[in-house]
Amino acid sequence: MRKRRALLGSCLAALVAGTVVPSTAYAAEQVNLPPAVQDLQAQPGGCASGDEPEYVRSFPVLKARLTDPVEDDRVGYPEQLTAEFEIWWSDPDGIEQRRSWTTSPTYVDRVHSITLPSDIPSETVISWHVRANDGVAYSPWSSEAPGAACRFVYDGESPAAPVVSSPEYPAETYWAGGVGIYGSFTMDSSSADVVEYRYTFLGGPSGTVRPAETGGPATIRYVPLSRGPKTLSVQALDRAGRMSMPTNYTFHPNAASAPVSRWKLDDEAGSATAAAEAGEAARAGRGVTFGGPAPSGAPLSSTATLDGSRHAVLTTDSPAVDGGGTFAVGAWVRPARDDRSMTVLSQDTASGAAYALALEAPREASASYSFTLGDTKISGGAPEAGEWAYLLGLYDTETGYAQLFVNGHEVGTKTEAAPVRADGAFQIGRILGPHGYRQRWHGEIGDVRAYDRLVVPSEVTELARRKPRLLGHWSFSTADDGTTPENAGGASLRLAPGALIYRAPDFCIPDVDPDCPTWPRYPLVGDGHLELDGESGHVALDTPVVDTGDSFTLGVVARIEQDDATRPMTVLSQAGEHTDAFKLRYDPAQYAWQLIMPERDEAGAPETVVAQVEMPDGANGDGTRLAVVYDDATDTVKLFADGYTNADATAHLRNGWTSSGPLQVGRARTADGFGEYLKGQVDEVQAYAGALRDDDVIGLGWETDPCLC
Repeated sequence: MRKRRALLGSCLAALVAGTVVPSTAYAAEQVNLPPAVQDLQAQPGGCASGDEPEYVRSFPVLKARLTDPVEDDRVGYPEQLTAEFEIWWSDPDGIEQRRSWTTSPTYVDRVHSITLPSDIPSETVISWHVRANDGVAYSPWSSEAPGAACRFVYDGESPAAPVVSSPEYPAETYWAGGVGIYGSFTMDSSSADVVEYRYTFLGGPSGTVRPAETGGPATIRYVPLSRGPKTLSVQALDRAGRMSMPTNYTFHPNAASAPVSRWKLDDEAGSATAAAEAGEAARAGRGVTFGGPAPSGAPLSSTATLDGSRHAVLTTDSPAVDGGGTFAVGAWVRPARDDRSMTVLSQDTASGAAYALALEAPREASASYSFTLGDTKISGGAPEAGEWAYLLGLYDTETGYAQLFVNGHEVGTKTEAAPVRADGAFQIGRILGPHGYRQRWHGEIGDVRAYDRLVVPSEVTELARRKPRLLGHWSFSTADDGTTPENAGGASLRLAPGALIYRAPDFCIPDVDPDCPTWPRYPLVGDGHLELDGESGHVALDTPVVDTGDSFTLGVVARIEQDDATRPMTVLSQAGEHTDAFKLRYDPAQYAWQLIMPERDEAGAPETVVAQVEMPDGANGDGTRLAVVYDDATDTVKLFADGYTNADATAHLRNGWTSSGPLQVGRARTADGFGEYLKGQVDEVQAYAGALRDDDVIGLGWETDPCLC
């Protein structure tokens, strides 16, 4: 109130005297406070006020925010501020140079900026500061204590493109190194201000690496995953963020090298040694018998059977591979039992084993496979007595991690491990413990390999691959005496009443031939398909077509008219004594194709069910290409529709059981015999021993078989 009365008195005095303006009267009783400078920036960059200046790749814009105390606000006269920017540097003769610029007035709390001219020197430390003016007083320079001058260096030149070199993979050399063999790649630029290299292996990994000191070289390690030309593209980055032109370095890795030790274990019965394709021949104990069975689909003719006794061993006098470097060991195995721990292979040290592949059977837990390296153990997988598996243990000294693969898939968790060097004997079928050899193998072992390099993912998959074998393919193009033939002359399917082969009509012109249908109906695939009446129609073999206790694949094309999809109808089934081992059907209540697999050959046994939501006549009325893939090695079952599957169509199936009943097309087993008869069309039934890869499934449903290369 007292302030308002003083102001009113001043105004009245001005009116009377006619010589005093409001601002003068206000200033007479207010003390002007100086403005302030905040938020200094050089864009690009910031305000580097320490020992190291900011390096910039373009002429910076200097910025500062100006403020003024609120007490300086003048009624009716908003305050305006200007900024004075000043830069200085020393020229080559050591003479200081200075320049300054003042901005146009603006209101308080605004950012002021100037763009520096293009003639400022490069590779020179430029210092700058700023101060504000409110028309009455200046603020202190921003460099005054406790502040400091900002500094930058304008870098107007990009760094030189780096030079790349590799002792293991020289440029343009045919062929060098090899798949799975690490190489060093060194990148070096002649520019002294390089702080980083950015690299990309075209079609492969990319990243950045910093030299130990500015302007120095940097080295990365890389392992080729395939044979053929590779290109490494590298750019150098300097302190100012300038990028060099890229350097493209092309090199040609060789094919993967063979194992350093390998025993196929397919020697003739009665042999006392196992011949080595690489490395040293292995002596066989009395508990080893050659000529044992081999996994179907694998490139093995036979294996060695070890009886689990103290004489069940094959051994050498020297190591199979040096466990102190990157290495891998693998083998095909079929345990005769899974209720006790057994060793597949191991490497002796003076007091134990450097590494081992084994089957672990703890008393209170489920059995698993394991890879041990020194004190590190990785466990995973689910061994089953009488079931083949491919095991591979891998140690990578570059990453320091050990890994275990079962049937081409990584299991357990990769774990850091320390390398263990050993020069003792290599053992197949046992491991050296504190009190002698133990955990002897009972079952089959085949194709033992040891590598002194990284085994890359594609190799792991291929080593474990069991190529599926075609068991039968029926295209339903012809019928003879109540049967329809298998394409390659195998067992024919018997046609029951209500089942017939529909063939494509002969070519005709509707407007010319009165007997020609206006809209001829064509078969699902090729020249004919199977028509089923939904009452009794079906076709069947006299025997099972696939071993449902092992890996298998089935493909079929099916179509049900939407008006006929009023109840569950089965396309394919194969039964045991009490129930179907599997049935593939359409369930209109779920609007889906379903695969149902009971866990046991018992009526009412728990069932594994997977489904694919799909119209019964397919997306375009041409039917649906269905496939069932059971992989006993990974304990998974998948249902495919038109070449694709998903999470809802995939399930874990621990143990399949072997059915004894024949393949049925068009019906399923029910409590009182058979039912779920299909009213619709079926074509291209294909059956394989083994699990097709996902990429091969899309080739099912045609008259030609998919490539299983």
